[in-house]
Order: sequence, then C-alpha cells, then structure tokens
Amino acid sequence: MKTGDMVMQSEFVADWAKGKSLAFIGDGDSISVCVAYLFARDIIDYGPSKITVFDFDERIVGAINRFADRERIPSLEGKLYNCLDAFPSGQIYDYFYTNPPWGASNNGESVNVFAQRGMEAIGYSGDGMIVIADDEHLDWPKSVLGEVQRFGSQNGFYVSRMMPRLHEYHLDDNPDLRSCNLILSSVPGNGRKVNSSAITDPGRLANFYGLDQSPRVRYVRERKRVDYGVASDDEYEFQLIEEE
Repeated sequence: MKTGDMVMQSEFVADWAKGKSLAFIGDGDSISVCVAYLFARDIIDYGPSKITVFDFDERIVGAINRFADRERIPSLEGKLYNCLDAFPSGQIYDYFYTNPPWGASNNGESVNVFAQRGMEAIGYSGDGMIVIADDEHLDWPKSVLGEVQRFGSQNGFYVSRMMPRLHEYHLDDNPDLRSCNLILSSVPGNGRKVNSSAITDPGRLANFYGLDQSPRVRYVRERKRVDYGVASDDEYEFQLIEEE
C-alpha cells in the first residue's frame, strides 16, 4: 500500500474501531502500528482500546512487541499465529481487520480463510474490515468480491459498507490494481460459541498464495540479532508445516 493511502487507511481504521478491541488477522502493511501510534501520541483523539496482531511471521510479531514496549503503548501486542491452525481460544474481540492474499488463483478462498479467522476472533458478532482487490477492468476481483460476500452471508454477516478502488500499491506486474475496504457486520443474534479447527481441506489450500503456491511454511522464525534495524538474509528461517 502506498504511503499516502496507508495514512488515510490508518486514520479511517482508528475512527471505525474507536473504543473497540480490534484483532488483526495478519498485518504485513503495519496498519496496526500506525493506528496505535497515531492514537497514543494524540495525533488523533480516537482509536481502538486494544489491538492484537495475529501473524505467522515472528519478525513482524517481534517488531510490534518491541515497538509497543519502546513507545509505551500497552494497548498494542503481537501474537504468533498461522491462520491455518485453529484460532486460539481466549479473548473475544469487537472488530477484526485483514488484508489477506487476494485469491486471484483460488476464487477468493484464501480471503475466506482469513475472514473466517476474523469472524472467530469476534465470536461471529461484530464488524470486520477486509481489504481486497477491486478493479473495474478485471474479472477476477469481481468474482472474488462476490465469493467473499457470499461467504459472509453464509456465516451471518452482511455488507454494511463498501469503499471501492481506494488503495494503490507498488506492484510490478499490475501497477494500476487497487483494493477496496469491504466492511461486514453481523446480523442480530449471530454471536455463538466458537469451535475453531485447523484448515486441512486440500480444496481450500490449493493456490492459496497464488497459482501453484500452496502453504508450506507454518512460521517465519526470527533469528535473534542485536542490530534489529539492519535487514539481513540471516535474520529469519522457515518452519515448515510438516515440522512439529
């Protein structure tokens, strides 16, 4: 997401989720950190009461927790989690946010997996914001949007707001592709006990990260370093799904 769009998105998320506990299902763009920082430093006077980021990349989780500790933002935390595993039991959040793999090669199934974990995070009662591709000239984003809205309806959610073609990205293969904010809200009485389980259905995992790119990595493990501000090929390693 381009810088200006990140600022705009962070302000919007802060206002949308003001006073709410907010679960991020993945956060490669670090919108969670931007939202928490803007609120904590009184740059804006509204924001979530609590933000928890669930991500399978230990580098992201560690960076979030170190940032929260250094900047004294107790309302921000990161937790190591892979969306293919059962969602951890515990706190039920008010809202969820996710910018998942956009599902161009699996008709949106990867989006639905991330959305499902978000719904579980809020106990199927509350609101969720899903950031996904939106392009008036391409067919696949329209198909994905249709499938995600169908998945939401099947789980007791309706589209309460749609902000089309809102964000731009630095994409070499499709520089004009944009994304939208798709906001889902639960229908009354939709809350339920969550019985989360691992996702192992090959049909849901095929082409998860793109054509012929099924999930292989359970966690991206951070290799402990002293100079955290310097990127290096030695700073991470993959823990594969079949490893126990």
